[in-house]
Amino acid sequence: MNSLELCAGAGGQAQGLERSGFEHEALVEIDTAACNTLRLNRPQWNVIEGDLSHFDARRFQGVDLVAGGVPCPPFSKAGKQLGADDERDMFPQALRIVDETRPQAVMLENVRGLMDPIFAGYRENVAKQLRAMGYWTDWHLFNAADFGVSQLRPRVICVALRKDLAPFFTWPTPAMKPPPTVGELLHDLMKAHGWTGADAWRDQAKSIAPTLVGGSKKHGGPDLGPTRSRAAWAALGVDGRGLANEAPVKDFVGMPRLTVRMCARVQGFPDDWQFAGKKTPTYRQVGNAFPPPVAHAVSAQIAAAIEQAASSRLMKLAA
Repeated sequence: MNSLELCAGAGGQAQGLERSGFEHEALVEIDTAACNTLRLNRPQWNVIEGDLSHFDARRFQGVDLVAGGVPCPPFSKAGKQLGADDERDMFPQALRIVDETRPQAVMLENVRGLMDPIFAGYRENVAKQLRAMGYWTDWHLFNAADFGVSQLRPRVICVALRKDLAPFFTWPTPAMKPPPTVGELLHDLMKAHGWTGADAWRDQAKSIAPTLVGGSKKHGGPDLGPTRSRAAWAALGVDGRGLANEAPVKDFVGMPRLTVRMCARVQGFPDDWQFAGKKTPTYRQVGNAFPPPVAHAVSAQIAAAIEQAASSRLMKLAA
């Protein structure tokens, strides 16, 4: 199976698709630092740097899956929730690309705000356009913590399947085991330079993290978000006013700050995934990413539906 990924970012969704068995025909991303990250980790991937609005997808016609994490500001509660009136709304471009490629399946991810009543008409319009192309469509709200990510990160996912595949698709079920606490997850990184307070910090950081906030190029720097987010981090013994370049030193006193690597682990990235750029652009890549375990959970169900539908067709032919 192969895929075409839109707004690929730093590769969170791409990793999830890869784990589900999809080979990337191309990954489209406008941000140079994120493109460098993708190339750094997977030199063999076909990374296309550019504006999605100018991307002609017709050469990828017949790809199995079109997936993407289209920009969230049009629907985010942290913004004005302008939806279709926001110039950053990329759903129309994603739908154009689906029409150009006619894949077997579509997977689009966004923020929880998209499920607000104010966007009911918007969601129906998206579904209507997909139905006109011959796709069954459904929306589902997941929390990353349900799939082992140590973070309270709600995400909306739209899945559209060719109608012959739809009977074979089921949404993934949450894991029975809760994710590790922030203290359990980051303890080894916090004590990397011998910090004597690492054990005590681990023992009081007893819950999962609040939502990581990556910010935009216009707003937000290398910190853990607005006042409410910083207060939630402070309850875990983390100073959210900025990021550290390194783990605490041996005799450090006070609340430590997270490093980009720590944030990446909170987001569900493996430790061997590298990020290109300086601290602010790398943190922005991490904070805006689609957690790989969630992308894997959903795309694995899509892969299973494609495979089961193919097996069913073969059985009918054999009969």
